[in-house]
Amino acid sequence: MKDASRHTLTEDAQGFALGVFLCAVALQFLTHAGLITGQTAGIAVIISYLTGWSFGVVFFVVNLPFYILAYMRLGPQFTAKSLISVTALSALTLIIPDHISFAHLSTPLAAIIFGALTGVGLLVIFRHNGSLGGLGVVALIVQDKTGFRAGYVQLCADAVIFTVALFLFPLAVVLWSLLGAVVLNLIIAINHRRDRYVAT
Repeated sequence: MKDASRHTLTEDAQGFALGVFLCAVALQFLTHAGLITGQTAGIAVIISYLTGWSFGVVFFVVNLPFYILAYMRLGPQFTAKSLISVTALSALTLIIPDHISFAHLSTPLAAIIFGALTGVGLLVIFRHNGSLGGLGVVALIVQDKTGFRAGYVQLCADAVIFTVALFLFPLAVVLWSLLGAVVLNLIIAINHRRDRYVAT
């Protein structure tokens, strides 16, 4: 008998497509405003800014070591879904810039839009038993093992990344970027509850 609580392959496909698309669009707001973010994407954004290398390529490479941890702790299905999501996001961030531009975008609004879109996008991906790899994998492992919310784990990781960023970027850039990270992580912390949402 089929478990009605589990997502079908079609449901997973549309979930990942939506989640990754929202995150990819969110990154256009972030990078257009010259802001940074936390977690693995933040590391990739910082490296991209400092080197001129493509975010999509850097993001894909930075995530590679985390797949081993994901496979060992969260299983092959989660790892495969995360790999697909990361690859899709990397590809979309190479394609979308050719199809979108901004005549005017205020920095505070860019930060809020980035945080909101990414928070919702990640929630969709999490609820289909996937992630965008990296520190998100670590956050989910900590939440499942200890009950400490994934969003709060990511806030702690972000604190370290933003502290380093203070030495690399103007204070205003870091502060506005922090606003986006807070919006993102509060959305995840408040809404990502496995005890309330059981489908995988």
